[in-house]
Amino acid sequence: MPILTLYFKENILESYPLEKGQSLTIGRKGNNDISIENLAVSGHHAKIDAEGGGFILTDLQSKNGSFVNNKPVSTHWLQHGDSITIGKHHLIFTYGDEEERPKGLFQETAMDTDKPQDMLDQAISKLAVPKDDEKQRVGILSYVSGGEGEIRLTKKITKFGKRSSSDIVLGGFLMGQTAAAISRAPKGYSLSYVGGMTKPKVNGEVVKDSVNLKEFDIIELGSARFKFVTEK
Repeated sequence: MPILTLYFKENILESYPLEKGQSLTIGRKGNNDISIENLAVSGHHAKIDAEGGGFILTDLQSKNGSFVNNKPVSTHWLQHGDSITIGKHHLIFTYGDEEERPKGLFQETAMDTDKPQDMLDQAISKLAVPKDDEKQRVGILSYVSGGEGEIRLTKKITKFGKRSSSDIVLGGFLMGQTAAAISRAPKGYSLSYVGGMTKPKVNGEVVKDSVNLKEFDIIELGSARFKFVTEK
């Protein structure tokens, strides 16, 4: 099956397999299949759909655009070796050596610009951390059960799941590779369900999409329970 490999500069961050019939979303919010913690990335930035034996990338009217091989696009049929630029990150789309690849030429819808790389560079250079974010009190998760200690929520996105690269690694047969995520924004913190059979709960209520976190909320995910507070 095709593979999407996520890079930041020259460093490989993670690889994502693409299966036939699968749709995959890319964005800054934690409920995306590929979550990219970068202010240049919109909450729901782009998606990839399996169509007719191939895979098509669609920009979801993102603020800073989606680029393939340094060319801004609104839709693009992905081909072996294509480099997708989302914010400051890159995703390389590849097929396996012996894997059958779709034949024929596909049309794409490109944005009207003569200087795509300049457009991307200018958009990124204008980004800045919101001033409110500097004054925001940092959230803290304190283990109630299933672990010990505290986790300071200083990142834009804190991931929970079975995957070893998760910020909080949790076990369990039904636990998703990335099961849930807490997003930090100037207005506060929110918890989102991402994937897997085990869904998070807040104060005993199952989170099916996302919920804003309040002081002293109890978060449950698998055998772990946390209390959410903000730093005084």
